[in-house]
Amino acid sequence: MRHSAIPAARAVNFLQKPLAIGIAMVLSGGVFMALPAIAETETKVLPKVVVVGTEEGDAERQPGAVAVVTEEELRIRQPRSTEEALRSVPGVVIKPEEESAIVANIGIRGLSSADYKTLILEDGVPIAPGLFVGNGRYYNPRIQRMESIEVLKGAASLRYGPSTIGGVINYITKQPEDGVQVEARAGSFNSREATLEVGGSSPSQEAQFGAFITHASSDGFMDKGYDMTDVMIKTGMALGDNQWLSLKYSDYESDANISYRGIFLQAYKDGADYNPAPDDYFISGRRALDLNHEWDISATAKLTTLVYGSETYRDYWRYGTNNAASVAAGRWVYTDSLNGNNRSFDRFGVDSRLKLQHQLFGIANEAEIGVRAMNESMDDVTVAATRATPRSGTISKDAVESADSLAFYAQNRFVMSDRLAITAGLRVESYEQMSKNKRAATDNKADTSNTEVLPGLGATYQINPALQAFASVYKAFSPALNSDALNGLEDQQLDAERSINIETGLRGARDQLTYELTFFRMDFDNQIIPANSNSQFQRTNGGETLHQGLEAALGWELGAGFTLTSSATYIPDAEFAGARRDANGNVTTPDGNRVTYVPEWVTNLSLEYKTGKLRTALSVHHTGEQYTDVLNTKPITESTSGFFTGQIDSYTLLDLNAVYEFSKDLSLSASAKNLTDERYIASLRQGIYVGTERSIDVGVRFKF
Repeated sequence: MRHSAIPAARAVNFLQKPLAIGIAMVLSGGVFMALPAIAETETKVLPKVVVVGTEEGDAERQPGAVAVVTEEELRIRQPRSTEEALRSVPGVVIKPEEESAIVANIGIRGLSSADYKTLILEDGVPIAPGLFVGNGRYYNPRIQRMESIEVLKGAASLRYGPSTIGGVINYITKQPEDGVQVEARAGSFNSREATLEVGGSSPSQEAQFGAFITHASSDGFMDKGYDMTDVMIKTGMALGDNQWLSLKYSDYESDANISYRGIFLQAYKDGADYNPAPDDYFISGRRALDLNHEWDISATAKLTTLVYGSETYRDYWRYGTNNAASVAAGRWVYTDSLNGNNRSFDRFGVDSRLKLQHQLFGIANEAEIGVRAMNESMDDVTVAATRATPRSGTISKDAVESADSLAFYAQNRFVMSDRLAITAGLRVESYEQMSKNKRAATDNKADTSNTEVLPGLGATYQINPALQAFASVYKAFSPALNSDALNGLEDQQLDAERSINIETGLRGARDQLTYELTFFRMDFDNQIIPANSNSQFQRTNGGETLHQGLEAALGWELGAGFTLTSSATYIPDAEFAGARRDANGNVTTPDGNRVTYVPEWVTNLSLEYKTGKLRTALSVHHTGEQYTDVLNTKPITESTSGFFTGQIDSYTLLDLNAVYEFSKDLSLSASAKNLTDERYIASLRQGIYVGTERSIDVGVRFKF
């Protein structure tokens, strides 16, 4: 059941010419596959944007905390989603509302996991449907096409865009490989997944092609079923001796039987496992085209240019409720009316950056200078429908939100000595937001604009071969979204959310040990936080908040095939500084209350064992208690007219994973998630979201 909110004509206009180019390259790719590759020729990696780097020592060059989830780690952990793949990264907190993670719920360093102040990229391209115009969580890339994941914090993250308060997460998609690979997985909730990877290259490796196709379906935990298809095509070629061009096309669509509604408290206590909103559907999709050009101008200069466009839609069909009957029944009782809250997003952007090595002041320098121009728009349509005609009806809202942004950024790394390097950077971001009510004939438009100047400074110091110190301070911002900045078609004079971020830490490796310890502090002068209550405060500039704590990671090769990896995040302070008031001056958030969905402790521990062709991992994941509303109420309180509120208890999950490789071309895998079958609350919205129960998956991978 697929319903796209994107007009067909516009989709054709967006994709027609690029697809013609892509089809031609695909046909060329078919020729490449038929030709044997020359073994001695080094394979060229198709151009793409990385935020940490792929070469040895790249992580140590960053004046901030760095984490990379490698391809090998993804293979042993067998995550169902990108959220699950990030769970063990220091500083990261996820809110696991569904095992499919169709909607992203990722927090970093005390930023609410129901928020969007961390920039999420795929191969350097923003994947949130709207950085300026709308909610950033409607699209979450599929893990099946990922090769690795980079997480970058600190001043160096300024280079990549707005909303880098928590840092940058960059999903790296797979590089095409010659041959064919088939992978299948099945398990609990009648889940079925199949992935086909096809790749080929010319004998000289100067032209490459790859296709990655995944289809997955499931009845879903608590009967929250889904049906998902994800297609990615990558191709590229050399342009002379020093230039490369690559093209990536992706097409994703998903029908998910999920809703904002959860079960009632007594039903949770009774162990209920039914879908609380059996007729609500979240239907989403995304089509995108990325064009990368890489030019090695000289041994000391490289120019990269990224052109990207995407169309994302999210149709959310939700039935109304009879609240009095719901209270009496202890579960949601639905009417025959429903709304389609349907949004479609368009984005086009160009990001070009020049990297230079030079000798300013007689020392080695590494500079990066860039510019990014981007346009975003969102069609926001509400359709009033009935059960008899559940996908059509009267349009009750028809609005267009748009934004134009232009950013300039520059960074220079001064290599002062073989031990000390200092990195200075500056980002200037100017943006204009516009809103239009298409149903009104007059007074139907409003606009606002802002310019942010964001400096950053960082340093690394190699204390000894086994220990490096790093530190950075920078100013970050997240723009107020159109719906807040232009609420009621009036400029609300909202400032962007700004923070001064400081971090300092130590990292290194010695013998069988790797380690990193980081202190961080984020001092907001104006934070807007989604919460389960207090709906008025987004209409006014928010108050100050303070987030500070420690994050750590440790890896230890114990010997005899055993390896221990661990991470911990401790956030003692994530609190409001000063009382918040609504538009009428009433206190809505008391001074010192804790920010929502920010546990004090998050810890992960994994013991891996490898012997012969078998590799196993036993992992423990602990998430501390969390508040869900800004009043920090503890008892769970039901509300049929709004969000449930209260404190979520801590929970600990145990996972067991195994991979057996018969040969380099054939392997079997198995995983058991939530092995102890712990029942826990993952989130509160309009009801209780129950954490996924114990599940078991088995898979096979064959390459030929």
